[in-house]
Amino acid sequence: MTAQDYDAFAEAYSRANETNFLNAYYERPAMLELAGDVDGLRVLDAGCGSGPLAAALQDRGAAVTGFDSSAAMVDLARGRLGADADLQVADLGEPLPFQDDAFDLVTASLVLHYLEDWSGPLRELRRVLRPGGRLILSVPHPSVYLFNHQGQDYFTTTQYSEEFEFDGQWAELTYWHRPLHAMTDAFTETGFRIAVVSEPPFSADAPAEVRPPNLGDRTAFLCFLFFVLEAG
Repeated sequence: MTAQDYDAFAEAYSRANETNFLNAYYERPAMLELAGDVDGLRVLDAGCGSGPLAAALQDRGAAVTGFDSSAAMVDLARGRLGADADLQVADLGEPLPFQDDAFDLVTASLVLHYLEDWSGPLRELRRVLRPGGRLILSVPHPSVYLFNHQGQDYFTTTQYSEEFEFDGQWAELTYWHRPLHAMTDAFTETGFRIAVVSEPPFSADAPAEVRPPNLGDRTAFLCFLFFVLEAG
């Protein structure tokens, strides 16, 4: 995945992200629930996209900084958060343009699975967090890889691609699957303590018309996995 990939369909992706079930009524509410009270906190939204999570955190009183590797996404985020918003183009795979201990909280919403190597990015996120600060992140649930790619080796870090439709526009996204133990090893090896592992329900506010019909009466399902990490 490169910045240019998202530049090509940024507006369609942003429109879909506003109201679709997985983002608007599952992933984003779960991230906000895990973040808790952010009033007065310095928050970095890593891979901010068009800014829906950053805007929600800002509405809750956080001082939000955001970055994304896609210039088109950052432009959309600036339109949402305002011309003076602290947003910039930066790549999580490179050294970040922020000082040590600059933030109380970092959010990384569906970002890390684009990267083969997590060590460098996690060390950078640890560096910009104050001691005791939190990193809240979401990734595809590793068990879902086996369901969607039957016959593949769960225990091997593997690159794969999938096609998605965003508001009428099709795009192919390329990810890296890694087993759960590889995730938790990467966290602890880069100076984080795992505080929470979450497989949350979707929002009770989700309208019936956006809920997948095969869920029936269930309020939770396997899709994403959420972590709260504390900087040691």
